Amino acid sequence: QVTLVESGGDLVQPGGSLRLSCLARGNINNAISMSWHRQAPGKTREMVAFIGGSSGDTAYADAVKGRFTISRDHVKNTVYLQMNNLLLDDTAVYYCKVDLRLTPWRHEDYWGQGTQVTVSS
Repeated sequence: QVTLVESGGDLVQPGGSLRLSCLARGNINNAISMSWHRQAPGKTREMVAFIGGSSGDTAYADAVKGRFTISRDHVKNTVYLQMNNLLLDDTAVYYCKVDLRLTPWRHEDYWGQGTQVTVSS
């Protein structure tokens, strides 16, 4: 069983920065991938950043490319999302997800509870 706890959301002015953290309680050594998603009011949830579990390869949504950076600390069992040059459109609830391989033929997604990021002047 894995529990994900996000933190770091806050109210920030346009152009500001935040770092979100996602602490995994449980073993995520067999993670296929870890990712950050966001959902703004009235919109569907979208993935903003992805990191491969073993490769460490990263990918980003076009809207955040060059401004957001996803990273992972294996020792702290934590995934981070560094967000720079924040825009009004970045306002959303941000969620962490881990796609965990449970057996060679079965995997399962785990989600955190979300953390609110509000960009406003």
